[in-house]
Amino acid sequence: MDYIARHTTPIGNLLMSSNGEALTGLWFYGQKYFADTLDSIHEEYDGLPVFHDTHRWLDIYFSGKKPDFTPPLLMRTSEFRKKVWKTLLTIPYGQTTTYGEIASVIGCRSAQAVGGAIGHNAISLIIPCHRVISTDGNLTGYAGGIERKAYLLNLEKNLR
Repeated sequence: MDYIARHTTPIGNLLMSSNGEALTGLWFYGQKYFADTLDSIHEEYDGLPVFHDTHRWLDIYFSGKKPDFTPPLLMRTSEFRKKVWKTLLTIPYGQTTTYGEIASVIGCRSAQAVGGAIGHNAISLIIPCHRVISTDGNLTGYAGGIERKAYLLNLEKNLR
């Protein structure tokens, strides 16, 4: 069974999920693949320590500061996607990389396959898929919407 909680941000409401110990999902309402890793049986309960940590992380992040911790995460996905998502965690704040660069890092020949894995990222923001851009520098492919991606990248440029 999963537990869920909600969080309000300047760019929309989020739904978070947990198995009781780790964060298993963090989605903007209405985004592509919304709640796709959420157990079919779930209960709303905001009292979990992981939710407290996630609320705190999000509050720090959206205040324009770089959080100095990461809540415990559990990636419910294929091994390939885990490899991609773990690589996303290495992208520094305020910096971007490309789909092709990630493909090269993980030894994958297909930037398109990497893009598909990134698009299914179930833990938005904390696993920073918004930091991945196209080779020509354009903002592409954010499940939460390009406007949100632009906002997040701009926020990180101005982080204190």
